Amino acid sequence: MKIREMTLVAVFAAVMGSFGLIPSIALSFTPVPLTLQTMGVLLSGGILGARLGFMSQAVFLLLVAAGVPLLSGGRGGLGVFVGPSGGYIISWAVTAFVIGYVLSLFKKVKFHHVLLVNLTVGIFLIYLIGIPVQAMVMGISVMDTVKVSLAYIPGDIIKAVVGSILVYKLRTHPVIMRSLGSLKRTGNLSKTA
Repeated sequence: MKIREMTLVAVFAAVMGSFGLIPSIALSFTPVPLTLQTMGVLLSGGILGARLGFMSQAVFLLLVAAGVPLLSGGRGGLGVFVGPSGGYIISWAVTAFVIGYVLSLFKKVKFHHVLLVNLTVGIFLIYLIGIPVQAMVMGISVMDTVKVSLAYIPGDIIKAVVGSILVYKLRTHPVIMRSLGSLKRTGNLSKTA
């Protein structure tokens, strides 16, 4: 791994940690809070691509597992992975990888591609992994958990839209593109129109 790649992985792990500084919104009917960190997942996969996006999330999750309080609300440690939020948190690395991979399939990435991938693959995959784990931990049915999770959809749509705008703008910014230039040459990123 090159120094530039290690730096990008570290920067996006730090972005996730900085999103964790923004207070979460607790809902009275579920122990899983609303956080901004989901947008960090969308950004890392969309900007860094599959491999580096996955690695940035894996580094972040390893720091959290080591006890660094980087999750929203100052949470950290192994306990967060076995709580109601555990499935959502574990899904972040997989989601970043899949977003980066799907975007790499486009010859030229346009804004609507990024938005479509973030809304479908990104948000859906987080729910696909998170909901069954939450149901199991809380001892309720998956359908009841799906009903509770409907409260997150408006916020996740907003995060996907804002994240898509940021991904598209950053991928077309000349300074960012110079930094990511080596990634494009090695095939880790698709071109952005």
